[in-house]
This record gives sequence, C-alpha cells and structure tokens, in this order.
Amino acid sequence: MAEIVYMPKLSDTMTEGVVADWSVKVGDEVSSGEVLAEIETDKATMEFESFYDGVLLHIGVEKGQTAPVNAILAIIGEKGEDVAKILADAEKNKPTEEKVEEVKSTPQPEPVKVVGAPKSTPVAAPVSKPVVADANGRIFASPLARKMANDKGIDLSSVNGTGENGRIVKRDIDHYVPYVGAGNKRAFVGTESFTDEPVSQMRKVIAQRLSESKFTAPHFYLTQNIDMENAIAFRKQINSVEGVKVSFNDIVIKAVALSLREHPTVNSSWLGDVIRRNDHIHIGVAVAVDEGLLVPVIRFADGKELTNIGAEVKDFAIKAKTKKLQPADWEGNTFTISNLGMFGIEQFTAIVNPPDSCIMAVGGIKEIPVVKNGQIVPGNVMKITLSCDHRVVDGVSGSLFLNTFKEYMENPATLLL
Repeated sequence: MAEIVYMPKLSDTMTEGVVADWSVKVGDEVSSGEVLAEIETDKATMEFESFYDGVLLHIGVEKGQTAPVNAILAIIGEKGEDVAKILADAEKNKPTEEKVEEVKSTPQPEPVKVVGAPKSTPVAAPVSKPVVADANGRIFASPLARKMANDKGIDLSSVNGTGENGRIVKRDIDHYVPYVGAGNKRAFVGTESFTDEPVSQMRKVIAQRLSESKFTAPHFYLTQNIDMENAIAFRKQINSVEGVKVSFNDIVIKAVALSLREHPTVNSSWLGDVIRRNDHIHIGVAVAVDEGLLVPVIRFADGKELTNIGAEVKDFAIKAKTKKLQPADWEGNTFTISNLGMFGIEQFTAIVNPPDSCIMAVGGIKEIPVVKNGQIVPGNVMKITLSCDHRVVDGVSGSLFLNTFKEYMENPATLLL
C-alpha cells in the first residue's frame, strides 16, 4: 500500500513551502528517518524526514517550486504501483479538514548567496582548519554535501566542515569560496556583478505581517528616559554572586512583566470584534538572524526569577541562530521587546508585532550630564520607546504603564519582592 507524503506545516504562520532540494530521486529506496528533502518555510530551512519505508514512486513538487501546505509532496510505496491511480484516488478523497504532518526535523541554516565583489575588493582565503577523515582517508561529509561538491567540482579536502565533529554539511558547500592567488598575494576582482536572490519564506512573512501591522494598526509612540544608576549597581551586585549572570535585558523583561500585571490594557490584543485582555504574561524577545527576525517567547515572565529569564533568553538566542527553534518557542506572545542597545543604538521605534497591542524599543545606556539636586552631574540614561496600537491602548494607558516600568527600573530591588 503506497503512502502519500504531504507538504507539512512547519510553523504557525506557514501557508506554503519551497522545496530547496531533494536528497533522493524517483526509484530510490528510502527508509523511515531518512532525509527526503529540504523544505524552506517562513522561519527556516529544515530537513524533512520520511516516515515510511519503500521506494520513492513520485515527486509532486520539484526542486525550487512552491506548494501550499497539504499539497502532495511525494509518494512512497512498492516498485511497480500505479502512481496515476494513486494520484486520482487522492484527488477524489481529498480531505476537507487540514491534514498536518507531524514532523521530526533538524533545522538547517538557510543557504546564503555571496554577492559578487565590487571593484578592488579582495577575495580572502578561508581560515585553514584540519579536514576530518576516517582511518581510510574518507572525508566526513553528508551525502547531500558530497553530491553538491561533486556537481560544483569542489574538492572536499579544501572545505572546512562546520557540522558535528567537523563533518562537512550543505552550508559549507553553499558558503565555500576558493582561494584565488599565489603565495601571500591577494587577487582583486575588477568586474562589477550582482546576484538577485529569491525572497525567502521568512522574509515574505515578515514583510506581510509587519506591513499589515503598520498600515492597519494606528501606531503612536511614547518615549521615556530611565535613570540607570541604580540598575547598574543592582546588576553588579547580583553578578558578584558566583555562577550568576544577569543582563540589563533580563532586568527589562522582568520589569515589563511586572508592569503588565498592573496595566492589563497594555497586555491586550485587537481581534476585530473583540479586544482580548490576557491574564497571562508572555514576553516575546526579538532575536536577529541572518534571514530576518524571530521572536521566541518567555512564558509567564512575571512569575520567573531574573536568572531563569536570563537562561531562557540565552537558550533561545542560540536556538534561533542555529535554526533549532520549534513552533512552540515563538507562539503566544502578549507583549514584545526589541533591544538594539547592545548594537550602540540610542533610540528607535519598532512596529507592533501582531497580535500584541504594544512593543517596547530599548536603546543603549548612555553616559550624559544630568541634573540632580540642582547640580549637573554625570549620569547613565536609557531611552525606551513604546509603540502602541491606538485601537487598544490610549495615550494615558501607555503613559501609566511606562511610569510603572520606570519605577521598577529605577528601583530594581523591587523586582525581587
């Protein structure tokens, strides 16, 4: 009996997927757990594994093609089965309810194309690292990486493996740049060129969702200056404890969470016919990756200690950059924080992240002259800007929330009460 493999839904916002590559071809024997294809979603490019043993009888979506969730991706069965009849029966018995594959997947970094160098730009040699091989001299490389290298004429011995235990994987072939030149001389490319890259699923969804938010939700912005002197001393004292490491971002998350307890209007969502007042507090923390932005969620942040929040944020950041975040990690936010202070940005505004009604943009801590007790003295100030959806949050509601947040940040010991 043949089994039909459908295009899986790999994220909550995914409506279609792109087959980045097939690891097998029609007629090949496949086993359960073997990688069939790489699927590009709005969140990541993931290896999609077979759930069945048999022969690959049919490929429904060719490499580079886009197909909606639940489209027929492939058929696996016994050699000689009537594929045309299987497809006809599948069309006749097409389910009316959404069928979602349960997917065991290993997220892989999305391929990055190197844009041609401008005039007088040196092409640097890759850093030399030992190539890992077995006792017979066979270089450790995934089947897909080996095939890609063969197709491109790349010598695997010149490729640095970044996979587990030095294994060469797909991304190493994608990013491979051969060394040009002799001795210590550098070769300079004098030809102007460019590469048009297809828009990734992640970037498409970011563009769609944020455009809808910006042009549908009436935004307004509230900016507040936070005196960070006490927060700096508070963090220094906490981090003096052996094994404890708390960041300013962790303190901001906790202060936001406790402020939302007191101002539930800000912890709400516009749903068209109703405004949802969330009793739980789930803080989305924006994390930048090469392809865009992911927002993993710190759940029930108001009830967590600073050290727990810090550990979760670090774990999410690693998972985001290695494409290991799962849908459950980025769903359910009720408020979002975007922090660019660590990149030297003093102040900025952010677009509300649906379904939230507010997002807080956090700038860096800057040492400036301030007036205290009638005297000009050195001070450390952090600027934050609250973007609000005016359909849910009014100016007074947003201002009261920021005043509470300011009180917590300027008296950080109250975060521990």
